[in-house]
Amino acid sequence: MKKGEVYEGVIESVDFPNKGKVLLSDEDRYVIVKNGIPGQKVRFSVNKIRKGKAEGRILEVLDVSPMEITSPCPHFGQCGGCTYQNLPYEEQIKMKNIQIKAMMDEAVEGEYIWEGIKPSPVKEGYRNKMEFSFGDEYKDGPLTLGMHKRGSFHDIVNVGDCRIVDEDYRRILLCTLEYARETGLPYYHRMRHTGFFRHLLVRKAVKTGEILIDIVTTGENDFDEKKFIEGEWVKRLLSLKLDGTVTGILHTQNNSVADVVKNEGTKILYGQDYFYEELLGLKFKITPFSFFQTNSLGAEVLYETVREYIGETRDRVIFDLYSGTGTIAQILAPVAKKVVGVEIIEEAVEAAKENAGLNGLKNCVFWAGDVLKVIDELHEKPDLIVLDPPRDGVNPKALQKITDFGVERMVYIACKPTSLVRDLEMLQGRGYRVEKIGGIDLFPGTYHVEVVCLFSKLRTKQNIEVGNERDGFNFGRE
Repeated sequence: MKKGEVYEGVIESVDFPNKGKVLLSDEDRYVIVKNGIPGQKVRFSVNKIRKGKAEGRILEVLDVSPMEITSPCPHFGQCGGCTYQNLPYEEQIKMKNIQIKAMMDEAVEGEYIWEGIKPSPVKEGYRNKMEFSFGDEYKDGPLTLGMHKRGSFHDIVNVGDCRIVDEDYRRILLCTLEYARETGLPYYHRMRHTGFFRHLLVRKAVKTGEILIDIVTTGENDFDEKKFIEGEWVKRLLSLKLDGTVTGILHTQNNSVADVVKNEGTKILYGQDYFYEELLGLKFKITPFSFFQTNSLGAEVLYETVREYIGETRDRVIFDLYSGTGTIAQILAPVAKKVVGVEIIEEAVEAAKENAGLNGLKNCVFWAGDVLKVIDELHEKPDLIVLDPPRDGVNPKALQKITDFGVERMVYIACKPTSLVRDLEMLQGRGYRVEKIGGIDLFPGTYHVEVVCLFSKLRTKQNIEVGNERDGFNFGRE
């Protein structure tokens, strides 16, 4: 087998996150191809061979899978945002269930309870936040606004009929694109680092219907902001017939070369720079760049699962590490003695403090800083710990300090299951046993899934003796 060669085969199965396995009987080997589903017969070219493993790129689907359906989204296959919209939702859940359980079975030592994947309460229009990019549909083509084309760093797909957001997002996107084209100003070119329009950020609360809109541009062009952005664009947005209510329209400048939405100064053009969402009876103030789960109704399922896993919290001190805007901390606080949140993003910490005040919670304390360093400054011992780290998981040195607390129960929330698999090795090696694991599908149509894992402290002769020296500190199960 050589790079560039073309083959045909049937995708037998798909491993997490999106690795279709095609068996080539003549070669007696599997080739991994992305963006396929089980049962499809595909033609593909080999683009990587390393250490005996081969990867390919699908060129054409020759025969559809028996379970395949027509995607409800006209952009599916072009846009890189979704992977499985051509699968019935129940089949998506089944596939994710098989994938995640196989990973955990291999990584977990001993028996544990697998609770399966809980579906999202909504399958379409579930996102409460979208970051659209300006660009061209093809090289030197017309200005467009949407999502990156699958497999392309440059080309943008106009997603005016995107199905993972509701109609308000689509109306705002098309209005903004029309306005941007009329100005005649160029989009920011990611290679030349020149141009003006970069991103459109839209956030909408499911429960309150409040909408926040932010246009992100460079600050280098000679552009009459008051006449255009402060005047015409705002006027057009406010004249749209929306189901929700616009509470704020913003203009953010970003001159960074990185292709991300970065705040280098935000100006309020209309209203305010925040909105409110509600989860499980609590109210949360959200700013343009606050971390908040992008599927509000799915987040309620996730947090209810966390609350169930953590168990009895009365008269307990809980550490919520990587706490973001303090959502989990505040959901646990009403029946806990105290909750201490630690988060590296200062803006998120300030939002967490404000949200705790909004909800009348006086037993929440939030620290700004890196968990690795702040843990040493917390002159308090937790009874329970919740970990909700970023996609890359927990820093190994921080994880060592966390396990040194020896709490009886710990809940780990993973937005990237492979990071949990990696951290499982240290957690189990330092005396923790996996009790149960479950998934929550916050991202229908994609390969992403949230995983929640409950750990308990193994009770050994050594830590019983240590526990006796710690005023009867309970290390948990036998």
